[in-house]
Amino acid sequence: MSQHSQPGGLGPQHDGASRIQKTESAADRMAALKARVAAAIGTSKAKGGLNVGLHPALEDLGSWKPAGKADAANGQSQSLRGSPSRASAFDKRGSPDSFGSQQRNQSNPYFDDKSATQEPSGRQRMPRQLVFNQKGKYIQQGNALRRQAALEAMKKRIAEQTRKAGIDEDLDVEKNFVVDAPPNLEWWDEGLVNGSTYDDVDDPSKLKIHADDSIVTEYIQHPVALEPYQDRLGAPAKPMYLTSKEQAKIRRQRRMAELKEMQAKIRLGLVPAPPPKVKKGNLMRVLGDAAVKDPTAVEARVNREIADRYEKHIEANESRKLTKEQQHEKTAANQQKDANKGIHVLVFKITSLANGQHRYKIWRNAEQLALSGTCVMHPKFSLVIVEGGPYSINKYKKLMLNRIKWTENVQARDPERNNRGGQEWLSPEDSNGDLKDMSLNECKLIFEGEQKVRNFKKWGSKICETDAEAREVLARAKMDSFWSLAKGFS
Repeated sequence: MSQHSQPGGLGPQHDGASRIQKTESAADRMAALKARVAAAIGTSKAKGGLNVGLHPALEDLGSWKPAGKADAANGQSQSLRGSPSRASAFDKRGSPDSFGSQQRNQSNPYFDDKSATQEPSGRQRMPRQLVFNQKGKYIQQGNALRRQAALEAMKKRIAEQTRKAGIDEDLDVEKNFVVDAPPNLEWWDEGLVNGSTYDDVDDPSKLKIHADDSIVTEYIQHPVALEPYQDRLGAPAKPMYLTSKEQAKIRRQRRMAELKEMQAKIRLGLVPAPPPKVKKGNLMRVLGDAAVKDPTAVEARVNREIADRYEKHIEANESRKLTKEQQHEKTAANQQKDANKGIHVLVFKITSLANGQHRYKIWRNAEQLALSGTCVMHPKFSLVIVEGGPYSINKYKKLMLNRIKWTENVQARDPERNNRGGQEWLSPEDSNGDLKDMSLNECKLIFEGEQKVRNFKKWGSKICETDAEAREVLARAKMDSFWSLAKGFS
């Protein structure tokens, strides 16, 4: 079909009348443009599928607007976007936008004039700005971490140098305990005085002693008597011991009663008579003629009986003897009973523990006696803290003060194991390979007392190079005050 057969199309018309037509005015051109738009809209409605028209919102999708007028309208709308009053006034004067809105109102039944004229309310969402890191931010953080690491390394070097020079960082610096000032009125006196200071005590009107709401009354409270804690833990009273003569007398009486009972049973025929107890001393008296006839056979028989009696004696003793497991259980039970009587504490100050045998005896006896505590070894002196029952503590006290010879020094059996930490002051030899002089070495008991519970779970030892490390180890058991006591003990 040719273009001339489409009178309602939007394309240019090539008929002869149009070539010789005079120049049209602006109003005529606008009217012709409106007619073409209406014709296009009418044809688009007929082009729907299944002879159904398009949705009103999609009717103006194919409309065409002149380029010049569209750009001008867009620029004008952008200039009026910030001023709603000017934009509304421009629409009332008959702008192209008002014409399009009127046409949409006529063709779109779902368009609401009230909602279209409402101004947007609420806070408009603003786009989030990008935040960039300042130049050198992470470089500064890295420099700060490096400075901190260098400071820690310098502190360690200073501590090592002061230890080697013999100057401890806190040699003469002890803890200063700050005591708070007493309050103006103690809490136990607040119920007796109407005031905030003790100056109100002189005023009889402010005392609450004889008042009705006073906490002081004429009644006496008798607290319930409690059983002393020590009586429950005490061991039961043992029977009085007998002298040797009394014990012998009781033994004779008991054996005499048993012999008479056995003789009565034999006389009644309840028990067979035992064979004669033949020895080498009563051989001739018991056997008589048989010993004279064949003395060799009789002597061999007597020796066999003596050996049988000895074997039975040994078997009876072995049957009564406890096994190793039973012996350990019995010892542990006795040590627990001893600890239930109360926990005692001993603190020893030792000048030097360079001798490995001394360290072994301290550790081994503490484990055998079921004692808990610690041994803090320091270049200047060592501190030993033990806690346990009274019996075990008494034996350990004798060990530390009497049995161990602290002035002795012997060669180490295994030098590498003895000096595994690399501390020269723990080695029994000096730099020249000679044994150190231990003539001034001594052990002193600086504290002995009793406490409620154990502060250490088991026995252990720790090597500390500085006073700060030693206090930190003892602070875990809340016994760091013993280190200050040992430093000031002479």
